Amino acid sequence: MKLQALALAMLALASAPAVHAADPVKPEKPAAKTDAKPAAKPADAKSAAAKPADVATDDPRLKAALQLTEAQIKSTKNFEALTKLAQLYNGRDLTRFTWSMERLTELMPNSGALRLELAAVYADQDDKTRTYDSLIRLQTQGFAYQIGNDGRFDKVRGTKVWDYIVANLAANAAPFGEGKVAVELPGNDRLFEALAWDPKKKQLLAGSAREGVIYRVGDKGQLTEFVKSDPAAGPWAIMDMKADGERDALWVASFGAKVFKGYDAEKVNKSRLLKYSLSSGKLLAQYVADGESGEHAFTKLAVGKDGRVFVADSPKREIYRLDGDKLVLVTANPNLTGISGLAVSDDGERLYFADPALGVFGIDLKENKPFALAHSPDKLVLGGIDSLHWYDGALVAVQGNMVPPRVMRLRLDPTGHGVQTVMPLDAAKPEFAVLGNGAVAGNELYFVANSQRNEYDSFGVARDESWLQPVKVYKSDMRYAWNEKGIGTALAPIPASRDGKSHYTPSNSNLRQRAAKKDGE
Repeated sequence: MKLQALALAMLALASAPAVHAADPVKPEKPAAKTDAKPAAKPADAKSAAAKPADVATDDPRLKAALQLTEAQIKSTKNFEALTKLAQLYNGRDLTRFTWSMERLTELMPNSGALRLELAAVYADQDDKTRTYDSLIRLQTQGFAYQIGNDGRFDKVRGTKVWDYIVANLAANAAPFGEGKVAVELPGNDRLFEALAWDPKKKQLLAGSAREGVIYRVGDKGQLTEFVKSDPAAGPWAIMDMKADGERDALWVASFGAKVFKGYDAEKVNKSRLLKYSLSSGKLLAQYVADGESGEHAFTKLAVGKDGRVFVADSPKREIYRLDGDKLVLVTANPNLTGISGLAVSDDGERLYFADPALGVFGIDLKENKPFALAHSPDKLVLGGIDSLHWYDGALVAVQGNMVPPRVMRLRLDPTGHGVQTVMPLDAAKPEFAVLGNGAVAGNELYFVANSQRNEYDSFGVARDESWLQPVKVYKSDMRYAWNEKGIGTALAPIPASRDGKSHYTPSNSNLRQRAAKKDGE
């Protein structure tokens, strides 16, 4: 059986869409019997790939899977099929399970969970070299995992290298940065998912996904209703906002999500880009893609310095540009897993967007040519981004799905196509729970530090309103350590040099002290 056919069979069992289309792979000769014994016990289900599949031993798909060679397994780009293969092999064929996990980590270099799972697979085989290599790579990428008491690594503990790895992974979990909570919003059933900054009034605005209402935020977190929700005109669930002070415009991405209190059949899969007066709150215009019958879910916005507006439909992996009174498709890529952030360079030449799993990409707008943001995936993780912002030749990324959660500044090279240096702004702060959208205010970035979205069920209803906490709006200084050289394109925690001086780690206070001294603070 060809791997492509097998992949389709696996996908028939899957509940989620494939990340990549299956690649046609020519069949090879059946694999020779391996010396490795079947796994004595299934790997712990720390990730979807490690969850054993409940398949009968006489299932033809299993029989076909057990004939696949290493080359066949490692030549596909179909993440979903590989996940199903790994589940089939788990507890049945340790060698092929390992091959599948290795290929999965290649396809998803930003996934710390997958690499940690692979390290555990190596550890179960008492393969110290590959276990340590995998864990050191996680540490170098900036991940912070507490593995000191993880029973999956019992076979490889007890060495100096192990102790070094455990200590440095733990060091990555230490709080870093000088940011702080700027204000707290009331902890009630509003679900604030969007922020914007009014540069003229120097005031924060907060958009409610539950109410479809936009509020002006006072210094102490008091809320003043600014834009009311209209059942017909909106806003409905507010997912993102951007303020354009120069043009007195407030742009809102809104759609009929289940979490919206006014959700009904007429709003299902309907989405609008709305334009309001930033000074008065008056609705100025509304835009839909593909006509009123089009089904969309606008979740991310970007507004260029020249006033051009871009909006993303994350579920469809589409980005639109407002051209006159029409939304024009800029790009659509089904191979993406989603779109979790948008940013436009100040010169208006490049649009950047974040995929929550695959990292950061861009489009040269003059030629409409896409590119992947160049960096070393071995040393810098660009997955897990919740919002993306442009700032003075750099991209600032809020990475809520990184372990630990963090805010990173990525200075780009002159072409804008690659990362030149990186600097963490804030990481592993105790206030960081579920990070969310942000708003640029001069040199500062405001963002939601503890979104309450996980407290709502699949029907959009709060599981228990008493669980809803005040929403912490965090403030990071995007110019922090501006005169520092940066960390190249890598985050490489090193405990100490021969001279005894501590070098950079995300938890190293010396970096902050040097930055303050150079900036004259």
